[in-house]
Amino acid sequence: MKHIPLFDLFIILAYMLAMVLVGLWFSKKGKSADQFTRASGKIPGWAIGLSIYATFLSSNTFLGVPGKAFGSNWNAFVFSLSMPLAAWIAAKYFIPFYRQTGEVSAYTHLEHRFGAWARTYAVVCFLLTQFARMGSVFFGIALSLQALTGYSMATIIIVVGIIIIIYTVLGGIEAVIWTEVVQAVVKTLGAILILVLIVYNMPGGVGHIVEIGQRDGKFSLGSFFPDFTTSTFWVVLLYGFFINLNNFGMDQNYVQRYHTTTSEKEAEKSLWLCVKLYLPASLLFLVIGASLYAYYQVHPELSEGIRMQAAAERLPVGATQASIAQLAGTLQPSDYGDKVMPNFMVTSIPTGLVGLIIAAILSAAMSTISSGMNASATVFTEDIYKRYFSRNATDKQTMRSLYLSTFIFGMVGIICGVAMIGVKSILDLWWELSGIFAAGMLGLFLLGISSRRTNNVEAFIATIIGILVIVWMTFPTLIPDEHSALRNVLHKNMIIVVGTMTIFLVGLLLPKIKNLFKPVHQ
Repeated sequence: MKHIPLFDLFIILAYMLAMVLVGLWFSKKGKSADQFTRASGKIPGWAIGLSIYATFLSSNTFLGVPGKAFGSNWNAFVFSLSMPLAAWIAAKYFIPFYRQTGEVSAYTHLEHRFGAWARTYAVVCFLLTQFARMGSVFFGIALSLQALTGYSMATIIIVVGIIIIIYTVLGGIEAVIWTEVVQAVVKTLGAILILVLIVYNMPGGVGHIVEIGQRDGKFSLGSFFPDFTTSTFWVVLLYGFFINLNNFGMDQNYVQRYHTTTSEKEAEKSLWLCVKLYLPASLLFLVIGASLYAYYQVHPELSEGIRMQAAAERLPVGATQASIAQLAGTLQPSDYGDKVMPNFMVTSIPTGLVGLIIAAILSAAMSTISSGMNASATVFTEDIYKRYFSRNATDKQTMRSLYLSTFIFGMVGIICGVAMIGVKSILDLWWELSGIFAAGMLGLFLLGISSRRTNNVEAFIATIIGILVIVWMTFPTLIPDEHSALRNVLHKNMIIVVGTMTIFLVGLLLPKIKNLFKPVHQ
């Protein structure tokens, strides 16, 4: 068991207590469903922008992005490069659409367009995405805090999860937004502090980091060859565009914030503020990853310890040291990248700064998870509870549903986090799961706003075909070995691209095909 100095422990406890007190403060104001889900539309655009930025900057970014840069290169930065185009489309088309409809849920309009099945399908896809997001974020924070504190990962996930549930249930979306404003600052300063410490401890400083990075290709954005079977520049660019289009255009976490601003113009400003902040921030985390790679190149004895830990986790309990050492010798940097940041914190951060770093990691997780809990509860209440169980629900009944569903979804997120313990790469896992679940609802949404000729039945057929394509791409082993030529060979990040376009294009073509078979009247 590692022991955190009392001063650092005080910082951590003070930060977590402050988050609970924020929830208590806003609970005095959150007496209505409108306040809980929209903050009565009184939040300034700059605060919403910081809130959206904080939601993007989760522990998946804090650990996963440096881990990817350590294990490979800066290929993940291409994801960020796709954000401006997705944000431009969202600002021009999606924000005005949502502000005009006035619906707090991002999926209510799908019922008006295609029927109740479309609305419910999108909600299910969104909830699955949130469970994957919350689980991966919980796992990320546990990975760091376990290295720093010695407590089991499951214990960390449960304790942190309960605290997040408390302030999210108490304060609603307003508490979530204002805590995220603070968390956006804390986590950014924490990342800068980590980079400063790496450079300070690195023999030769920045020059040596750049030298090693250039030698081993750490600054590459990936291959520009038009190959869609590996993680090339184009694969990540397409993936990033479709995921960010889904984030800004269909994800309840972001759509709900558009309704909390005072005007449409403020909502647009908040979106662009997020993009302007996240682009350099994501680059910062890639710089951290490349710097950590250089640091462990000059300190091979430290990387040996990480490899041994990673190997031990892959083998059954009770494995011999010889077998662990044998496996450790075969591991590549990409096999243990997510463990490098926690290891650096344990071995190289001086007393007095550990608490600040842990607070930054906590803030990275809390912002995303609390946002996911509130958004999931809002969607469930608006699109499931009030649609199927209580169409004329009173404000008191609505609030009861919001409170209860926030708690339940928070517990589901905790369970998902515990279930993910032991995965190889946080970022890879999150990208894969989000691509699978988001593909269907994004394709249906784009079809709904682009084609007035596609009817309910045609949209349903297109969605079924899209789901089959997604399943085919996700589970290639379902196809027997004798027909292996029919298996998907595209990279897993292409699932959202192909799945979305399948639903969209099939939905556009079906009305035209139907017209070909219409009888010609003389």
